[in-house]
Amino acid sequence: MPTAPYRFDAALRDRIAGHLEGFPRRPHPPDSLRPAAVALTLVTDELDRACFLLTRRTEGLRAHGGQWALPGGRLDAGETSSEAALRELDEELGLRLGPESLLGELDDYPTRSGFRITPVVAWASGDQALAPNPQEVAAVHRVPLSELDRSDVPRLRHIPESERPVISVPLLGTHIHAPTAAILYQLREVALWGREVRVAEFEQPVFAWR
Repeated sequence: MPTAPYRFDAALRDRIAGHLEGFPRRPHPPDSLRPAAVALTLVTDELDRACFLLTRRTEGLRAHGGQWALPGGRLDAGETSSEAALRELDEELGLRLGPESLLGELDDYPTRSGFRITPVVAWASGDQALAPNPQEVAAVHRVPLSELDRSDVPRLRHIPESERPVISVPLLGTHIHAPTAAILYQLREVALWGREVRVAEFEQPVFAWR
């Protein structure tokens, strides 16, 4: 069911920043999981709609090849989550943003593959050109934020391998799975709707456990 698009304007930026500032972010306790970060990058499209950037990873990658993802990766030594997210955004999509673009962070999401991901929300002002790195990114999409407002978001199902529900988000004619789906759902609930919703309990599909 279509929903009204969000305009990419200062009012939306202030709304999202305000919701993130008031959100009591929950970090994952320090443990053996490796720290990583992803960039939830908000951009405009040719219709002046507010969108987020979603990528399809190159098939030949050693880990999670061909899967849908947000730009990101593990932290380098001495990096903060924000620094890593912006660096990965530049390396994967050729989009270079400064610290002034940062709006806030969501909860850490622990993955089955051994990472604790910090989602970093960034605002890319203007009509930003993208230059995807073909070694890492097969395709990049500007997905309207309003797609997250659909009544069928999120979808939950149960699998025999886990007591936790598997979360997915229907987008682009397919299903986006956790961790990306969990992060996008929390983006909607916290940044757009101002709700205190947690997502670490949502499960990933078995193919993403490796």
